[in-house]
Amino acid sequence: MRTSFPKDKIKILLLENIHPIAESRLQAEGFSVQRESAARSEDELVELASEFHVLGIRSKTQITERVVEESKKLLSIGAFCIGTNQIALEAANRRGIPVFNAPYSNTRSVAELVIAEIISLSRQLAHRSQMAHQGVWEKSANGSNEIRGKTLGIVGYGHIGSQVSVLAESMGMKVVFYDITKKLPLGNSVQLESLTELFNIADFVSLHVPETSDTREMIGARELSRMKRGSYLINASRGSVVVIEDLVGHLKEGHLAGAAIDVFPVEPKSNEEKFESQLCGLKNVIITPHIGGSTEEAQESIGTEVSDSITKFINNGSTTGAVGFPNVDLPIQKECHRVLNVHKNVPGVLKEINHIVSEVGANIRAQYLSTDPNIGYLVMDLEKAEASEVSEKIKALSTSIKTRILF
Repeated sequence: MRTSFPKDKIKILLLENIHPIAESRLQAEGFSVQRESAARSEDELVELASEFHVLGIRSKTQITERVVEESKKLLSIGAFCIGTNQIALEAANRRGIPVFNAPYSNTRSVAELVIAEIISLSRQLAHRSQMAHQGVWEKSANGSNEIRGKTLGIVGYGHIGSQVSVLAESMGMKVVFYDITKKLPLGNSVQLESLTELFNIADFVSLHVPETSDTREMIGARELSRMKRGSYLINASRGSVVVIEDLVGHLKEGHLAGAAIDVFPVEPKSNEEKFESQLCGLKNVIITPHIGGSTEEAQESIGTEVSDSITKFINNGSTTGAVGFPNVDLPIQKECHRVLNVHKNVPGVLKEINHIVSEVGANIRAQYLSTDPNIGYLVMDLEKAEASEVSEKIKALSTSIKTRILF
């Protein structure tokens, strides 16, 4: 299938060491792909804005409103991770740019890491391994416990939290959880009415929440003081959720027996940049460099899922699974031209577009429309002869945001 301009002219930039399968799949489609290991700054992205049609990032690169507004050629953004909080979604929506992510692909990897950390904390494995490396033979049962029979409190019972629940219960743990919405408990897990209730009974508290205004610094001194004495905190969700300074205080005074932290408020932009944290050097504190989803299996799955979503959008206009953008699942285009139009969702738009189609005398073979409060996404399959004229006239409308045609 030919697009409105040659595929090899569509330039895609993949940052932050995205799995090479994404590059190979996109190149196999004929796109021009550039893959880099590090993140890029806002100024660098703005400088590249006029060059690339697709930006692929992970969690460190910030696609700000300024980047979106300056990216005149940008067709789509690929978030090769679960979250999209590093992307200015409202700005992307205004500019008619769909964002694709992989909300399920690393679920198992994160869940397995959390279970490993629960066991490691309970047995002081990180500390004892470090001592052994230093030549200290610290053989003792003091402070080491089985996890069987202990209570795990899960904050956020989404895709990852619920998987952690299943794995923990299979190992003999009791599972309780708190979520702002009513969720169907898996196995024998129990949903609690408040965080305070969860803190009071949980031996381990594992956080699995998105980054929002409500979750930012949701675990501070007050919440930590409500946790059971001798309990453990695990955060593999977002770095902004826990107030690190407050956590350090509760660890040093012995209120908490340990913690495992995989995400931080400020993280290095690359492996070459030095990592610093107040948690460094504390006993029975596991610090990992944001590797919850960093398994070969998860990264390959993410690379496949997001690159395929980008390909489907460029090739036939499908936006299934797009974040902050109207979703349309389109059939394969056959013996016609496809006009794709993103427009402001205001009264009279469809009337104007239908008038153009009628005026040109085009025959519509199929038409698809999906909207949100701000924009509408209209797809029309037209007879070949009139499609280009219809596309140009729709593009000229004051309500049109982005229009392209697939031949």
